[in-house]
Amino acid sequence: MELRIKEVLKEKGLTSVWLASQIGITQPNTSNIVSGKSKPSLETLEKIASALNVSIIELFEANTGDLTALIDFMGKLYRVNSIYELESLILQFKGQI
Repeated sequence: MELRIKEVLKEKGLTSVWLASQIGITQPNTSNIVSGKSKPSLETLEKIASALNVSIIELFEANTGDLTALIDFMGKLYRVNSIYELESLILQFKGQI
């Protein structure tokens, strides 16, 4: 499951430098997240979504096939098989971060 942060930034005419300043992490770390070289934590994903004024779900690529992802949250792995399961999991975590 790939993130589409770079695409959203481009759609909004924003840069990774701007995003870094908004979410409080270094520009190199932000660039690595935007380029897909590193994966953000759920907390960072929430900050990115908030800065870009989109839902977390909108940061994930649409997949016409089956969605399968493993989410590591606080050392526990969760498997999600649909965008709806992912959204439900995020809502469940929201009170814990």
